[in-house]
Amino acid sequence: MSHVKAGGAVRQHHQRPGKRLGLKKFGGQKVVTGNIILRQRGLRYKPGKGVGVGRDHTIFAMMDGVVQFGKRLGKTVVNVVSA
Repeated sequence: MSHVKAGGAVRQHHQRPGKRLGLKKFGGQKVVTGNIILRQRGLRYKPGKGVGVGRDHTIFAMMDGVVQFGKRLGKTVVNVVSA
């Protein structure tokens, strides 16, 4: 008799890497034009002054300065202010 119970067939588990979403630059950090500030799905963070939005809702700096997070009408807004 076997001492180990027979195991079932293991289906292939496809392990894919994450999408690397989230904050790339934090409040108070210096950025230059074109730096990605955050990657997101949908507009969780809203664009403010000095930033642009990509087709995939990526927020990036449109000028040199410092990243600043704030609130407007209950939403988190991302700004870049000149240093």
